[in-house]
Amino acid sequence: MDYIERLRRLALNDTHLGDDHALEVQTQELDPRTLALVRIAALVAIGGAQPTYGAEADAAVGVGATGAEIVDVVAAIIPIVGLPCVVAAAPKLALALGVDVIESQDGEPA
Repeated sequence: MDYIERLRRLALNDTHLGDDHALEVQTQELDPRTLALVRIAALVAIGGAQPTYGAEADAAVGVGATGAEIVDVVAAIIPIVGLPCVVAAAPKLALALGVDVIESQDGEPA
């Protein structure tokens, strides 16, 4: 199914979208790394729960994304989702990436 047909089905809330995992199959246009980064951006946008950050960060790193790329994606969505949304997500993402945001780079408390 081409992208126009997928978009049409999404716009019409086609009841067959759930059949044969039609939506999952459609993500094949994106490579796994890009898909993982997009999912992190979406997670930030909806204010996802802490455990989900861990799962999505692990998935992104597992397909080759770096911590720096993940942070770049989150910074890139600030104009869309707003700084407060990203600030709220940052500690969850830091924990998911194993980063202590309370400690400064020189080892002293921030």
